[in-house]
Amino acid sequence: MTNIDKSTVLLGQAQLRQLVPLDLDAIEQIEAAFNSLATEAVAMPPILRLDIPEHAGEVDVKTAYLPRFSSFAIKVSPGFFNNPSLGLPSLNGLMLVLSAHTGLTEAVLLDNGYLTAVRTAAAGAVAARWLARDDAKRVAIIGAGEQARLQLKALRMVRPIEHVTVWARDSASAKRFARDCEDLPCEVADSVSQALRHADIAITTTPSREPLIHARDLHPGLHITAMGSDAEHKNEIAADVFSRARYVCDRLQQVRVLGELHHAIEAGVIDADASFAELGQVIAQQAPGRTNDDEVTLCDLTGTGAQDTAIATLAIQRARASHAGTIFHNDVTA
Repeated sequence: MTNIDKSTVLLGQAQLRQLVPLDLDAIEQIEAAFNSLATEAVAMPPILRLDIPEHAGEVDVKTAYLPRFSSFAIKVSPGFFNNPSLGLPSLNGLMLVLSAHTGLTEAVLLDNGYLTAVRTAAAGAVAARWLARDDAKRVAIIGAGEQARLQLKALRMVRPIEHVTVWARDSASAKRFARDCEDLPCEVADSVSQALRHADIAITTTPSREPLIHARDLHPGLHITAMGSDAEHKNEIAADVFSRARYVCDRLQQVRVLGELHHAIEAGVIDADASFAELGQVIAQQAPGRTNDDEVTLCDLTGTGAQDTAIATLAIQRARASHAGTIFHNDVTA
């Protein structure tokens, strides 16, 4: 009989922060996951979503099996946006890691959304690496929360950023963001248009329900990474941008339902059956990315289960290598 490991590793947020910092390894892991979406028989079902409007709550469940990994993750990601008034964070959650061979639970990652934050920021860096100009130095950050900060940190690993402009609805948050950019010049913009005026790269990181970037804000050579539209009601990019930009997404079937493309289709600017390149196809050189320095590019990232499995796998690999976590032995019998 094969000797099967029946133990389960339990890791908390503090341990996971040590094991999986936002670094180049994390970016490479997420880039490989995008490549898998284009080159492997990845199984990734649609997102399961639960809304609890009376408590401003939403819960997403994402998963994917990538043949390159022996495990897969199932992520439960709640967002309850009245929580700050209760002294609680808006986002939390956990990941379950199961064996792709036996289905046994290999790990429980009580990350409270940390791994999602890391893989989301890493995805932004991957988008910039493949779609922004090589000499891009000025970035506009739209939003001033945790993800805005992580996006900037990740971007600096793939592009030589020299100047930041930030805009947020809460001007106090934008000013705090600017103060925290200690080693970079950072200006606070009065409007999104002003923030983008001299930007080489723009990153949107908000839960906005109304478009923030319009065609009038575009200029030659700009790259936009749109992170916020991960639900049907969220929208950061106006439909008129689609006529001016080369559009790339993380998963076409997904963005047709809940990404920026979803809103362009609803506005009648894009046909419902129109086809666009996915980021993984650009990485695998199956589709073009940026074709010249004057082109405007837009990457629509809604977050995929493939990214969750990839970042969870990195966490488990590092936990095993360092013997981290609490180990439980499951009493599993035939």
